[in-house]
Amino acid sequence: MTTETYTQHFPRTKPFLQLISSTEDPALWSHPVLDLFAPPASVMPPQVARLYLVPSTFGEEIELDEMPIPSSATDLPDLHQWTMKFIVSILEIWAGRRQPAQLIRSCHRVIYMELLCKTGSQSEIGKIKSIHQSEPLDGICESTVTVRYGNRLRAIVIRFEGVDGRWLCTALRLL
Repeated sequence: MTTETYTQHFPRTKPFLQLISSTEDPALWSHPVLDLFAPPASVMPPQVARLYLVPSTFGEEIELDEMPIPSSATDLPDLHQWTMKFIVSILEIWAGRRQPAQLIRSCHRVIYMELLCKTGSQSEIGKIKSIHQSEPLDGICESTVTVRYGNRLRAIVIRFEGVDGRWLCTALRLL
C-alpha cells in the first residue's frame, strides 16, 4: 500500500491521507524491473479439428475391418487441382469423350454407377466458369462448379471425402 497526500481547495480543511492499493497504482506496474520476472511467452501448438468424418456407406453393411479410414486434408492431394482434374474428366465423360472407367477409383460405387448411366448425355463438353469450395470438416470438401453449355449456365454440386489417403467423390449432381 502507498499513501498520497491530497489537499482540497476549501477553506479550513486539512490535508488528508488516502490509501491506494498497490494493484491500483499505475506507477508500480510500469516499473522496468517487472519485465525481468515476466513469465516466458509460450507458443501454442496449432489446434486440430475435434470433429471427424464418418465415411458415407450409402446404406451398405460393411464389416469393421473393411470400413474406409478417414484421412485428414493435410494427408491428401491438393484439393483445388484435384477438383479441376476431376470436373474436367466428368464433363468429358458426360460428353462421351472419355471412358468412365478412368474415374472408378475416385468415385464411390453408387456415384460410379450413376456416372455410367449418364455417359454421353451431353452434346458438348461444358466450359468451367467458376469453382467454389468449402470444407465443413477436416477431410471433407463440398464444391459448386458453374459450367457453361452453349448459351446455358448450369451448376454441378460435388462432395469429396478423404478416405484411405485419397479423395473420394460421394455426391455428384448436375443442376
